[in-house]
Amino acid sequence: MNGENAQQAKDILASAELIHPAETVVAAVTRVAGEISEQLCESNPLLLCVMSGGVPFAGHLMTQLNFPLDFDYLHVTRYGQDTAGGALSWRSAPWTPVKGRTVLIIDDILDEGLTLAAIVERIKQLGARNCYTAVATDKLNGKQKPIKADFVALTVPDRFVFGFGMDVRGAWRNLPAIYAVKDE
Repeated sequence: MNGENAQQAKDILASAELIHPAETVVAAVTRVAGEISEQLCESNPLLLCVMSGGVPFAGHLMTQLNFPLDFDYLHVTRYGQDTAGGALSWRSAPWTPVKGRTVLIIDDILDEGLTLAAIVERIKQLGARNCYTAVATDKLNGKQKPIKADFVALTVPDRFVFGFGMDVRGAWRNLPAIYAVKDE
């Protein structure tokens, strides 16, 4: 990120509204880890992190799951650097075979649900025995979504949100809290 873009990112954060402070995010991840542990502890699941946004959630979540698991990633996006979803782009499929496995897909946000629905469909086509989804955030946008996440840490308003894996113009995935861009 060059100096001009870095300053723009700082300006966006300075004017943003805090939606969920870091403490709330941590508590929500702990709650979801408990729910996942109850449901998947006997299945030796394969956790698939959706790059790049799912990384913070997956990292925090994994440290609280007290059962054996395998971990891999996949990279599918509809956004890139854009703020609105476009065509689905598969950049990397999981390396670990999913056939006959219980799979937990971990992502940052369930917005319109098109990306997550497509990922679940692909994982089922690859022969997963069971496929579950966990998202850090579910956007309350009032839209009919093609999929409902099995595990949801937090809900967010129908605004452009960032932090805890979600970016704004490529920045701020690293924030421990969740913010919304200032309404214009």
